[in-house]
Amino acid sequence: MKKSISFILLLFSFLSLQAQEKPWMLGPFHRPEGAMPIIAPQTTTSFVDPMTGKRVAWESMATFNPAAIAREGSVYVLYRAEEKLGEKEIGGHTSRIGLATSADGFVFEREPEPIFFPKEDNQKEFEWTGGTEDPRIVETADGLYVLTYTQWNRDVPRLAVATSKDLRNWEKHGPIFKEWKDGKYHNSESKSGAIVTELKDGKLTAAKIDGKYWMYYGVPHIWLATSEDLIHWQPVENHEGNRVPVLSPRPGYFDSWLVEAGPPPVLTKDGIVVLYNAGNSQQVGVKTLGNRVYAGGQALFSATEPWKLIDRTETPFIQPTLDFEKSGQYPEGTTFLEGLVYFEGKWLLYYGTADSMVGVVSN
Repeated sequence: MKKSISFILLLFSFLSLQAQEKPWMLGPFHRPEGAMPIIAPQTTTSFVDPMTGKRVAWESMATFNPAAIAREGSVYVLYRAEEKLGEKEIGGHTSRIGLATSADGFVFEREPEPIFFPKEDNQKEFEWTGGTEDPRIVETADGLYVLTYTQWNRDVPRLAVATSKDLRNWEKHGPIFKEWKDGKYHNSESKSGAIVTELKDGKLTAAKIDGKYWMYYGVPHIWLATSEDLIHWQPVENHEGNRVPVLSPRPGYFDSWLVEAGPPPVLTKDGIVVLYNAGNSQQVGVKTLGNRVYAGGQALFSATEPWKLIDRTETPFIQPTLDFEKSGQYPEGTTFLEGLVYFEGKWLLYYGTADSMVGVVSN
């Protein structure tokens, strides 16, 4: 009986990724055979924290929510790592960003120290003590890496930007809305910045539409922002001067609680494909999915009017089914999408599991 149940669960896991609901979707994505976390917490690495002067086990609590980029024949994953501070509670630790490298996109070697973290710089008021969280990354045509991430000072989470030429040395540019209209949105919660990309010569690069870069961002709704240089951003507002949600939760569906921007969207022949994270409210959503479960959806927006929603999936194309996707800091389960690369002719999608580890699926 146990073997039969295990087989059924495995089959359900495969089929839940196999389905391609709409022809414009990216994928279909599949878990590797015998899927296991590709990055998990470890206690053997440490570094001297510049904020305290103490040596800390910076990735001993959790390693999750990864950005990804293909570079010089390898896949680089930038992952959020937490050391434990105080009680085991979400948001109660310090986050830093680590770097892992792979020749095939599945087996990774990790650097012993974080490559991005709070320090004595002009951003410490926004980053200490909560840290630097949930990165997304894109590359420009001239090889500049642009990182969006959340600054968490345990007061207000703020979306921020940093740039690098080598993925190790970073220039922080600060909260993206600090200067916009005298800081109109500076003290409002903002996070999850996904900059639109396009596939050129087999490589994803930041895309311009109508002479501007575009970014989908936010939670529990997804909003839009534009930029001419990928550093200074302006929220898309309506004639009344208010932000306009371009994607919102839907009662009766897997995204009934919240929606949150995932990895950098891709401009395709059909339009802009946005992979997004979806939270379910069991009371008004999908009863069988569970409460507060994070699954993945896809939405299609116009290639010329990025605010115009054309189509949207009615069921998740990925959801927590394996043990490591439903254990850890967030036992309800998450497949939290943040990293997408096109590598050696296939899509690789990297995601956080239960706020604790990193997984990967591919097409």
